[in-house]
Amino acid sequence: MKWLSDDKLDRLRSVVSEPDFSGTKYNFVKELGRGGMGAVYLAEDRELDRLVAIKVLDTPEITEDLRNRMVREAQIIARLEHPGIVPVHDVGTLPDSRIFYAMKYVRGSRLDEYAAQGASLRDRLRKFQAVCDAVAFAHAHGVIHRDLKPQNIMIGSFGEVLVLDWGVAKIRDNQSESVGTVVGTQHYMSPEQARGEIDQLDERSDVYSLGAVLAFLLRDQPKVSKAAEAIYLKAMASAKESRYSSAYELSADTGRLLDAEPVSAYRESAFEKVSRWVGKNRFLVLLVLAYLLMRIFLIFTSRP
Repeated sequence: MKWLSDDKLDRLRSVVSEPDFSGTKYNFVKELGRGGMGAVYLAEDRELDRLVAIKVLDTPEITEDLRNRMVREAQIIARLEHPGIVPVHDVGTLPDSRIFYAMKYVRGSRLDEYAAQGASLRDRLRKFQAVCDAVAFAHAHGVIHRDLKPQNIMIGSFGEVLVLDWGVAKIRDNQSESVGTVVGTQHYMSPEQARGEIDQLDERSDVYSLGAVLAFLLRDQPKVSKAAEAIYLKAMASAKESRYSSAYELSADTGRLLDAEPVSAYRESAFEKVSRWVGKNRFLVLLVLAYLLMRIFLIFTSRP
């Protein structure tokens, strides 16, 4: 019996797992990654001569329910036309009856990879604010993401921020899921998600996840202010009523932090107010000090 080498076995697995795009306008290029129920491939759109990312339903047992979930995911993303959400170009069925949808191919790195490259605190906060704005837009259209985490956020090659993977998103007030269904990622899902309380999920559940993302971005920073900590702690409050009421409010507080303004999540002491004002008006303070030193110098040097 002739045994196949590991390299040949890997190649065989790759060929077998490659999707059959015959009958579509796409050419397979390579696999980009795999998730819970789907794999994402890089493909060439022959008609428009561009690269696209194609998500294909990829599970051992493909049921009608899974097909409907894939189509629903594509429809959810398609209705969210926002610079921070990857647009869907096409949806269809492969020769083997698997559902697929094509979306914009984004070059860049995931948020966790971006942070590991040594991004400054200010850059991280700016990127986080952009994430909040995209999520706030989805909430305004009745969509709750439910799986926000650094791995589902992409930083494009030009610094653009994109929220990915809406596969477990929930339409607000749609109670079709049964209580007890737990979706999301540990350490990033809200307490009500972890308990499977589907009927309790709302925008504040995503706010909790956003707070966990912010905590992740701050954890390796040597100088994090109490105000910054207060923001993610408020977002991650155990009780929904104690969190920010919306992703927009969380974004607004992050903006105030960036602009050296007082944030709603933290009550400053008098000393902290003065310190913040001095930090924000450093140039003016230095100018006044330079003027006073010059005046003192002139007073002493002009004496007979």
